[in-house]
Amino acid sequence: MTVVADLRSDTLTRPTAAMRAAMVDAEVGDDVYGEDPTVVALERRVADLLGHEAALFMPTGSMANQVGLRLHAGPGQEVITDSLAHVLRAELGAAAAYSGITTRSWVAERGRLDVDAALAMMVPDGGPYQVSTACVVVENTHNFGGGTVQPLSDLRRLREATAEVGVRVHLDGARLWNASVATGVALSDYGSCADTVSVCLSKGLGAPVGSVLAADVERIQQARVWRKRLGGGMRQVGLLAAAGLHALDHHVDRLAQDHARARRAAESLAAVAPGVVDPEDVHTNILVLDVSAAGWSAGELVARAGEAGVLGYPTDPRHARYVWHLDVDDTMTDHAVAVLGELLGSRD
Repeated sequence: MTVVADLRSDTLTRPTAAMRAAMVDAEVGDDVYGEDPTVVALERRVADLLGHEAALFMPTGSMANQVGLRLHAGPGQEVITDSLAHVLRAELGAAAAYSGITTRSWVAERGRLDVDAALAMMVPDGGPYQVSTACVVVENTHNFGGGTVQPLSDLRRLREATAEVGVRVHLDGARLWNASVATGVALSDYGSCADTVSVCLSKGLGAPVGSVLAADVERIQQARVWRKRLGGGMRQVGLLAAAGLHALDHHVDRLAQDHARARRAAESLAAVAPGVVDPEDVHTNILVLDVSAAGWSAGELVARAGEAGVLGYPTDPRHARYVWHLDVDDTMTDHAVAVLGELLGSRD
């Protein structure tokens, strides 16, 4: 049988048999009325994990992020973040399209939070002549940065400085589970560094759909209104929430396996093609290769590897991304290392 390693994204995970069984058995109600007991249980669980008062189940991570931004910034105000951030690169201008929010960014190496750059950019009260900064967004772990984990000390420093001037912080924690597993830092410690936190259940945790936004009670009440406005009001979605609860019970600790496989691949490829990746930069499950260092364009390398059964994603002309997840085992990892190693080592 031909081995195929689908490393395009950790969104490709499929529900396990045990997760499917939990979904079938879920108790349900009408979530628009707040009457779905499984959804309520999931929201309470995530809020507690993140150290916030309340939470709201969302159909997608992008909606969770965009509702989070709208809670802090309105038309004519700005959000600032790094130039590689998901809310800028991969949410299709939603902050501007839906909320009239403008954005500015700083350049951050591998997506790492640059607190000094963020603070220097902020204009908390622009008056009648400049756009006022309402919110800073931090992504942890950082997708296009290559799974970078943001240091807790930096997050705390940013939180303290922004609070002093009335600027809010939104934490795009789609892969915050990975950060916590990689560092041992409690989710609540990360959560305390932001006014709102979004976390995703449908990436490495393997749920078929869903994210959760956590904040204080007042903001979550407002978030429920915005979710409905954006078309995200859902009915008997305890079926989906049950998948999230199962994932929290069974799929968080195992993220360490994805991290180890990604690191092993990085070490092997660095030995074959020096300069393509520094294994010390591979913190979690995402491997971003600078394939230009080996004489490839990202599109060409991804296409050639795909023909050999290793699927990836070109993030720009120079970089190719490969992501480990629940459905990628050691055999698939070995296959990916062999194929990518042969291709990267074949050019000067």
